[in-house]
Amino acid sequence: MNAAPVSGSERTHPGRRRWAAAAALAFMAGLALVLLFMLTTATDNRALYETNYTRLLVLNIAVALFLAGVIVWAVVRLILRLRRKKFGSQLLAKIAVIFALVGFVPGALIYGVSYQFVSRSIESWFDVRVENALNAGVSLGRTALETLAGDFSGKVRSASNALANVPNSSATLAVERLREQLSAADVQLWGASGRLLASAGDSRFALRPEKPSSALLKSIRNDRVVVFTEGLEESGDALRAVGAQPPPLARIRVWALVVPPGFGLSDEPRYLQVVQMLPSALVADALAVQQANREYQERALARDGLRRMYIGTLTLALFLSVFASVLLAAVLGNQLIRPLLLLAEGVRDVARGDLTPKLAMATRDELGGLTRAFADMTQQLADARSAVDHSMAQVDAARANLQTILDNLTAGVVVLDDGGRIDAINPGATRILRTPLAAYLHQPLVDVPGLSVLAQGVLAQFDQLGADQGTPLQGDMQLGVWQQSFEWGTGAEGPFQDGITIVARGAWLPENKRLLVFDDVSEVVSAQRAKAWGEVARRLAHEIKNPLTPIQLSAERLAMKLDGKLDVPGQALLTKSVKTIVDQVDAMKRLVNEFRDYARLPAAVLVPVDLNATVLDVLALYDRTVVPVRCDLSPDCPLIAGDAQQIRQVIHNLVQNAQDAMGSATGGEVLVKTRRSATGQRVRLTVVDQGPGFADNILKRAFEPYVTTKARGTGLGLAVVKKIVDEHGARIELSNHSLDGQVTGGQVAVSFAVAN
Repeated sequence: MNAAPVSGSERTHPGRRRWAAAAALAFMAGLALVLLFMLTTATDNRALYETNYTRLLVLNIAVALFLAGVIVWAVVRLILRLRRKKFGSQLLAKIAVIFALVGFVPGALIYGVSYQFVSRSIESWFDVRVENALNAGVSLGRTALETLAGDFSGKVRSASNALANVPNSSATLAVERLREQLSAADVQLWGASGRLLASAGDSRFALRPEKPSSALLKSIRNDRVVVFTEGLEESGDALRAVGAQPPPLARIRVWALVVPPGFGLSDEPRYLQVVQMLPSALVADALAVQQANREYQERALARDGLRRMYIGTLTLALFLSVFASVLLAAVLGNQLIRPLLLLAEGVRDVARGDLTPKLAMATRDELGGLTRAFADMTQQLADARSAVDHSMAQVDAARANLQTILDNLTAGVVVLDDGGRIDAINPGATRILRTPLAAYLHQPLVDVPGLSVLAQGVLAQFDQLGADQGTPLQGDMQLGVWQQSFEWGTGAEGPFQDGITIVARGAWLPENKRLLVFDDVSEVVSAQRAKAWGEVARRLAHEIKNPLTPIQLSAERLAMKLDGKLDVPGQALLTKSVKTIVDQVDAMKRLVNEFRDYARLPAAVLVPVDLNATVLDVLALYDRTVVPVRCDLSPDCPLIAGDAQQIRQVIHNLVQNAQDAMGSATGGEVLVKTRRSATGQRVRLTVVDQGPGFADNILKRAFEPYVTTKARGTGLGLAVVKKIVDEHGARIELSNHSLDGQVTGGQVAVSFAVAN
């Protein structure tokens, strides 16, 4: 009744369970055959049943006790499993109870009916009417035999009277004729001395026929006719032994006295013996009635014992059937539970994430098929997990590669959701926009400080793209993109105070998300402009410088030729005109030289340079009486990485521009100061003037060539400075000084990197 947990040996050798079940079924079938044998012998062979009843009873009781012990042991194990709450114990208990009820309830019902039937049937066997009927049958058979014997004896007596006048010499023929008349089996004629005189029938061939005894002859002389019925006991024994029709042994033997006709003393009496076989059907019926009466009387005497034997057999059959059904429940229950236990263990393994190949039952029933299906499902899950893991590994690798690519892109990438909120960024976006965008994830881009103008422009471009191509559907990606440049000049508010130019591209992503890719092209634009102006400067220098020298020489030669040949007014006009030509030619030469310097600025050779010393060397060349120049140099400034000659040119251009911005204003000064940055990695050079400051349009384009506010300026000073600063990897900032909302001057600051 109890199913132990499925062990490894049981899993790998399921044939053992099947052999055990087959052995149990064979054992129960043997017990059933034994019970059938008991019932059969009780019906057909009472003597054999009585001989083996005790042995069979002891054997059945022993088997019943053995089965009861097995059931008790199984029940105890099942109770222990139920207490330990092992899987399958409740189902096994239900199966055992169902089988026990299925075996016991019908068995008890059949037992009760059979008990009543057997009891009443046995009682009905010994009913008074049955006994009277059997007695009447016996009497009827006896009377029939006696009547037959009496009738035959009368015929024999009549025949004996007919033989009285037949001499011994003619007796043979008379005896033969008499046998035919009586339809007898055998006829013999004996003399008084016991000598056979004549015979007809079977006795003719007997060498030594049996002689009648003297007592028999005396009885014949006294009674004249003696009748014997022979062979009934032998036929009865043969009937009981064989169980078929008796052989022709039953017969009627009649002895009759043949009285001589005269009364002479010499005449001796003779004896006639006639044998006639009885009808076999009559004999069989008589014997059957006699046998039935005898058995009836015997069983009537053993009525209680017979009832106990039948009831005991039924009781043992009930117990054996119930025990066998419970044992069968245990065997079949284990067969049912084993696949379920296998499935339960497999389910627990799968729940733990163990998808190793599972064992399956080799049986062909549905439960075996279920275990095989579960094993196949587990294998498919394992294959699917392996495929998913492989795919996830590929996805992770692709994601890592994509993230690595995004992290190392110089361009900025920002993904916005359908509400304009920041969904994802890369480091390039933070670097270009100079704003910690990671702190504003999942917030609207327009709320990021300093990026509202950019955000509005980007969202407007997306709205325009959506209006042109239709609103993107869920999960769909539009192929259209937009591209727009955004530019901020120097001094702009927010993170773009030093000016920046951004080229942005936008496209729709699935789920209405928006991809924004942008790059800082400020340096590219500046380089393109510088290159363009350099080319212009080179051509101008080439085209202008060639005619300047002939013009100057021609003017000087003309003055020499006409000197002293003109009147005073004419001479004064000549001298003034020549001087004007020569001065303008010099100015044009200076302009051409500046163009040449801008176009042919040599590559910077970076070496450690003392910025403070360089500032002092340059300022020593200036006349500070017109516009005073004051120095505020920090003594803790380290050496910077730079080209000394180009740095001198930067300082000269900045100081010259500051003095030019102030003009002849009195009471003001130019301040040149140096400071070390808080990080210690840069040195900042600042030139501050007290002039009118920079106009807004100048702040945005101050570093472009030929942008100037001077009447006679070329606009190349700051352009050259910007080019030198870029060559040094430094940063330059241009701004105005303000006090109480009033501009008090302008300043230019350059940050150089510290030399390693």
